[in-house]
Amino acid sequence: MSRVGKQPITIPSGVNVTINDGLIQVSGSKGNLSQPLLEGLAVTNENNVLQVNALGEAAKIRANHGLMRTLINNMVIGVSNGFSKKLEINGVGYRVAASGNNMLKFSLGYSHDIMFQLPEGVAANIEQNVITLSGADKQRVGQVASDIRELRKPEPYKGKGIKYENEYIIRKSGKSGKDSK
Repeated sequence: MSRVGKQPITIPSGVNVTINDGLIQVSGSKGNLSQPLLEGLAVTNENNVLQVNALGEAAKIRANHGLMRTLINNMVIGVSNGFSKKLEINGVGYRVAASGNNMLKFSLGYSHDIMFQLPEGVAANIEQNVITLSGADKQRVGQVASDIRELRKPEPYKGKGIKYENEYIIRKSGKSGKDSK
């Protein structure tokens, strides 16, 4: 039995959960999310408390028990509160601007600007050099943040590039003769 999988999920008010034909659907104020139920697991809803139960003791079922509970919990949190990730842009002349519907225009030191299309369900808020991505689906928000970071990863000498808000960049000293004086 999984320690994570055994924990119950409390459904907050304003969130509706439906379970039918191997599909769990969660809807709330931030949107609707659905997830197919993994093999060998069952989900019960009693008094607004979800419980994920393993139907066997096979290694694959035990492995998926905690995963399914976490996926459902992330859906419940996502449709009620939402998730967000912050990215910082560091570097002289590095900028981002909103352009059109769900488009971001990056100027990252290349000879051309980079246009980035935000997927449906993810919104971006730009304040100077900080991009805040938000949405109901935790995986999608994290993947979009990772894709944006890949446009220009932070480099170790001056720290220029796109990094997560709480990410620490290990700095290198540059030329060896520079530190000896």
